[in-house]
Amino acid sequence: MAFKLRGNIFRKKLEKNTLAEANMDGSISVDPSVNLDSPLGKRVIKHEKEHIKQIKSGRGTYTDNYVTWLGKKYKRKDGKIKYKGKWKHDGWNGFPWEKEAIRAETNK
Repeated sequence: MAFKLRGNIFRKKLEKNTLAEANMDGSISVDPSVNLDSPLGKRVIKHEKEHIKQIKSGRGTYTDNYVTWLGKKYKRKDGKIKYKGKWKHDGWNGFPWEKEAIRAETNK
């Protein structure tokens, strides 16, 4: 069960190896194992806030079955996304939307 922490940030037990996720409603779910005041916690929030910006601008959206980036749909299934003909894990750092979010982690 999720509970509200700060603003639009909620605590929620997430899948293994998932620290946080941006939600289509503009909220962010963060696994209880993440200390939000730690350097890692701050990076995780910056990363997810970038995904929220992508969603709000319409550049990126997702459903259970698809991720859409810049108008192109990518099939999504069992925690993976089909990108350039290959299935990659949801958080793979080679996705263009992830590259942007990773850059945002170190921005002030």
